[in-house]
Amino acid sequence: MEKVAESWSEFFHQIQNEDFCEKLNKFLNKEYQEYTCYPPRELLFNAFKLTPLDKVRVVIVGQDPYHEPNQAMGLSFSVPKGVKVPPSLVNIYKEISQEYDCRMDYSSGDLTYLAKQGVLLLNSILSVRAHQALSHNNEEYRLFLSRVLEVLDRQKQPIVFLLWGGPARKLKAYLHNPTHLILECIHPSPLAANHGGWFGNNHFKLANKYLKENSTKEIKWANI
Repeated sequence: MEKVAESWSEFFHQIQNEDFCEKLNKFLNKEYQEYTCYPPRELLFNAFKLTPLDKVRVVIVGQDPYHEPNQAMGLSFSVPKGVKVPPSLVNIYKEISQEYDCRMDYSSGDLTYLAKQGVLLLNSILSVRAHQALSHNNEEYRLFLSRVLEVLDRQKQPIVFLLWGGPARKLKAYLHNPTHLILECIHPSPLAANHGGWFGNNHFKLANKYLKENSTKEIKWANI
């Protein structure tokens, strides 16, 4: 079995010559050259840059990036400061506010503050064509995601996986480490959340409870 990567740079070095990586790189070069794609190419791996592998404490998996201008920034659910907070993120903020009886800043959707605390904000597909949801949904990204999850699963530090919605919940197939915690529920999008199953899930408190029990620093979920 291949040595477990101890950093993202080591992980990317391990996979760089694999067939799916070379195909994915060619695909992205062509897409970014011929179409408007999001996020900007330099932010494609933003989640990995902001959250070192050995510092990962929580993993939140989104689907593909926002596909309208100025939204996607390489972190799942996150938008840059000054951009209107998307409905799914509003519901995430509401749940945090309810669980901790705290105020949230609904004017900012920038989740960099979580990424820097060890929350890996991972999209299952890292890029998208403008105005075309799931346009980069391909086998190469599925293989890439499976490798990312496998290396996370093999990490020794306590990690909580928050799997929200059908596609994210299917990723349990890659997670086998009994010392890690998996929490799952429906997606926070209004379409799903407003029918019940999102609000009151207590995922943020349960994640912190697990981290505390495993002698790991808790996440400060509030953004104020």
